[in-house]
Amino acid sequence: MSSAVGSARDESANAATEWALALFRRSVLKQEKYRQIERLLGPVEGKVCLDIGADNGVISLLLRQKGGEWHSADLDEASVTAIRGLVRDNVYRLDGGPTPFPDRMFDVVVIVDYLEHIEGDRAFAAELGRILKPGGVLIVNVPHFQPRLLLNRVRPRLGLTDERHGHVRPGYTLEGLRQLLGDQFTVVASHAYSKLFAEAVDTFLNGGLELLRWLKGRRGRSAKGQLFTQSDWERHRKELRLLSILHPLFWLCVRLDRLLPGQGYKLIVKATLREEAPSPGV
Repeated sequence: MSSAVGSARDESANAATEWALALFRRSVLKQEKYRQIERLLGPVEGKVCLDIGADNGVISLLLRQKGGEWHSADLDEASVTAIRGLVRDNVYRLDGGPTPFPDRMFDVVVIVDYLEHIEGDRAFAAELGRILKPGGVLIVNVPHFQPRLLLNRVRPRLGLTDERHGHVRPGYTLEGLRQLLGDQFTVVASHAYSKLFAEAVDTFLNGGLELLRWLKGRRGRSAKGQLFTQSDWERHRKELRLLSILHPLFWLCVRLDRLLPGQGYKLIVKATLREEAPSPGV
């Protein structure tokens, strides 16, 4: 009996992995986000790492394939369940407050589209300083606060508001992130990416998903905004085939995107915890 149960669990996990990776391969935007994280991450073998807000779990899955000991977390139970369906172990729910981790546990923390969803971002930054080891690496990916950019003015008119995405703030500037991280951290690298072409693709896809769910009387929203699940994958196979056909066009848009001047709609930062950072409780 236990063998049969274990086999069923393995089949379920394999099915979840297959659909998540299939969706990732169709999404040039998710691929670009992961490329930016990977570019800053460096070797993780032998390190204890944490990813927070991992995009339905696919980024958690890909990061664990790089080696090291990984833990994963997200904001609400629906997102946590999605991550657990892909990686199974060491998955936690974090509400933006104190975390369950010991002092100085992690060598690396990767935060993906999470800070803009929590009220107490400054207190959470201090919590990151507690759980990271001195010299530890923090990578943060957030929306880049650029209210004058074209699509940031257009999206609210299409119903793609910050509230709909679960944002309590529209994003951060580089200076805003520096201030948020405070004296505990040193920002060592930053990059604004995802410009007009890529963001137009993102707006098209999110708007299309919203329309599909509205037509079918469904809502897939969580505290992290739109949550695309395995059941969505099964339900929208026909539309996803169209996505596969359009994939080369989206790929070209992202490549052309890199040629555009100006600031991107996404901001990624790498920081290190200062060696002289005070010990927790001091």
